[in-house]
Amino acid sequence: MHERFEGERTLMRIHIGESDRWHGKPLYEAIVELLRHEHFSGVTVLRGVGGYGSSSIYHTEKVLRLSQDLPIVIEVVEYTERIEQILPRLDEMIEGGLLTLEKVRVILYRPKK
Repeated sequence: MHERFEGERTLMRIHIGESDRWHGKPLYEAIVELLRHEHFSGVTVLRGVGGYGSSSIYHTEKVLRLSQDLPIVIEVVEYTERIEQILPRLDEMIEGGLLTLEKVRVILYRPKK
């Protein structure tokens, strides 16, 4: 048996590079730590196998090299107000990247306690 929730939330996607840093650590790790510290309900980090950004330099896992800069996408589904509150902190952290926000319909399943 499970409990079911349905409602509207905001999906935030943060597109950055694997080599991006914040105070000496990978930026994606720093963002996950921030969101966890702020008690966001969940975060997923996806590592792309290839892609390019504004520089149009294509990064792919097929090319062997010492320093890879593969695409990273961080996805968060949360209340709009909570995302709006965290945006100034993300503005400080993200030097180059893309952040998108969109309304989503959420269906959440949880085990009954």
